[in-house]
Amino acid sequence: MDIFNFIGSLLGYVLYFCFMIVRNYAWAIILFTIIIKAIVFPTSIKQQKNMAKNARMAAKQTELREKYGNDRVKMNEEMQKLYEKEGISPTSGCLTTMLLPMILLLGVYYSVINPLTNTIHLAADKVNNCISYLNTLPGIGTSFNNFYGQIEILKLSQSNEGVGFLKANGFNGSEISQIQEFGSSCNLFGLDLLGRPSEGGLNPFTNILILIPVLCLVSSLVTQLITMRFQQKNTGQKQAGCMKFAFLIMPLFSVYISYSVPAAVGYYWIISTLLGLAQTLLLQKFYNVDIMNAKSEAQRVSLLQLNEKNVKYEYNPRVRNSEAVNNNKSKNNSAKKKSGRKK
Repeated sequence: MDIFNFIGSLLGYVLYFCFMIVRNYAWAIILFTIIIKAIVFPTSIKQQKNMAKNARMAAKQTELREKYGNDRVKMNEEMQKLYEKEGISPTSGCLTTMLLPMILLLGVYYSVINPLTNTIHLAADKVNNCISYLNTLPGIGTSFNNFYGQIEILKLSQSNEGVGFLKANGFNGSEISQIQEFGSSCNLFGLDLLGRPSEGGLNPFTNILILIPVLCLVSSLVTQLITMRFQQKNTGQKQAGCMKFAFLIMPLFSVYISYSVPAAVGYYWIISTLLGLAQTLLLQKFYNVDIMNAKSEAQRVSLLQLNEKNVKYEYNPRVRNSEAVNNNKSKNNSAKKKSGRKK
């Protein structure tokens, strides 16, 4: 998991930069998500363009299936040639649909569970020594969750005893102020974003954090259904392969993740999903199949016209003489025919 911890540390720089702007953890996650979405937006445009290409070559794919339906090997070979000719990768949508969001989610997860080293970027040796010492304290070590130790230190920093403990473990005044400020901002309308929904059970009256996985499920289902409808409309066919897998699994997976981990991760998932829905609507408006096909056809016509203009005229005397001889022959033949008529 070191690679994801490294990704979490990189994303933590962005997250803490956002926090320093708004001074609130919840708003920092929103700003952070907007920045990440803006960075990966070009890949979404590329995916939309590939979808338009798939729609254009749907008829050719149908012809290949009808022609080589009994020969799967030959049909796959011809399909591959068609993809190469059109410049399309059949798995190109998997990156933006599944792999990239999962990598980002894991990175956010590690920046959330290790806020001191991956987000605030305090010295790891101080933090680890502090966690190790907490494990040995009577009354704390038995209930202390070592895996979420950095989150426990954030919570501990909000008390006078916690401040004294941090000083005793080598943290200076500036570092303690950073920890306190960050820890005190991790609350959204009564929701402790550092808490885990699984700690309070399934009763929404006693565990308000259960709203996080519920909202994850609803937002994910709505977004996936709308996205599926648009993609089926654009391509004229049902999704298959990794796309279909993503539509079925992602909503349920979001519930499992957001229920088990700190609420900040589920909160990020909700914001990311809603921004993804807005992005889908934006792409559908400005990069739908009809618009992309019209642009592609206009580019093709412009290219043909440009190529015709670039063709240089070259004078060839042989061609001119041949044309003159042919013209003379045609004139002589016409004259003979006229004289024959007069006779």
